[in-house]
Amino acid sequence: MENKVISDKLKEILQLRYEPVAVKLVKKSEDIPADFNQPEKKTRHCQSIMKARTGECLLIPADKHACVVGGSSLGLLETPDNVRSGEFHSKIGMFDTHEAAAKMIEERAEFEECSMQATVVCPLEKADFKPDVVVLIDLPETLYWIVPAFTFEKGGRVTLSTAPFQATCVDSTIIPIQTGDVNFSMGCFGCRRTTDIGRDEMLVGIPGPILEDIVKHLEKLYEKPIKKARGL
Repeated sequence: MENKVISDKLKEILQLRYEPVAVKLVKKSEDIPADFNQPEKKTRHCQSIMKARTGECLLIPADKHACVVGGSSLGLLETPDNVRSGEFHSKIGMFDTHEAAAKMIEERAEFEECSMQATVVCPLEKADFKPDVVVLIDLPETLYWIVPAFTFEKGGRVTLSTAPFQATCVDSTIIPIQTGDVNFSMGCFGCRRTTDIGRDEMLVGIPGPILEDIVKHLEKLYEKPIKKARGL
């Protein structure tokens, strides 16, 4: 199934208000795609995702990533000592101690330092590559349907892994890639402070390898459960 077809189906079935965002991490061993614009100014991963949901395509090399916290978790930059120690985040006022903040960083999902050289983000319908993960940003009810789509065949429960920081980079990008499972996030301090994400919006990351199955399951759910729940 082509990316545009998948994107169209996601938008139609879920009634998405924004474009599904395709994300690719470019390893050091890979060639950097040539047909993408680089931002003029340094950009955070969360900011690039929000730009992509409204139509922009961006290539952000390591030296253009503005957030060292996100950039280091994505394997683009080294993790600064004040981040590892908890000093950076505790100074913001969301942790009682440096140790509490350090525990968040210690337990976060991350790629090996400096193993990646860039991130590529764009609307899924425009992506000429297989995405590592697709990120959706929308209302809770809209994204809820990813849960039954994920459990449609195997059942079970969906476990959410999140923290006060790194909703877009860790929660919605890295965790889905590393686990192969969908992961939801309610947003974080960073993305809510520096992007246009709405107070009523949240995120979900869908691993690229299971994207087509998710869409097929959504199509089946739309035949009855979605229509019934939405009063269609």
